[in-house]
Amino acid sequence: MEITHETIGDKLVVRPEGRIDSMTSPAFESALLPLVDQSTVVVIDCAKLTYVSSAGLRVFLSAAKAAKAKGGKIVLCSLTQGVQEVFTVSGFSKIIDMHPTLDAALA
Repeated sequence: MEITHETIGDKLVVRPEGRIDSMTSPAFESALLPLVDQSTVVVIDCAKLTYVSSAGLRVFLSAAKAAKAKGGKIVLCSLTQGVQEVFTVSGFSKIIDMHPTLDAALA
């Protein structure tokens, strides 16, 4: 798992790459939660995310709660079909905003 980030306008864009599962979710969480503190809106570009397990979903939920607690939000974009299915089946698509592209998420 690799994670990069950049600021675009007033939003922080985080780009995880690879799998978020029980082995990688602690590192993803350690990287993501401090970033949530840096920006009101955190856009997670999932274009290079190949898999998300229930452990990964827990990290997304934790980040969404942390963002909401400070008046911000988490937005996901560019989900691959398999990753989007995980969010839809688990009901997370009702909790976290999802957009088809980075441009749509930034708008």
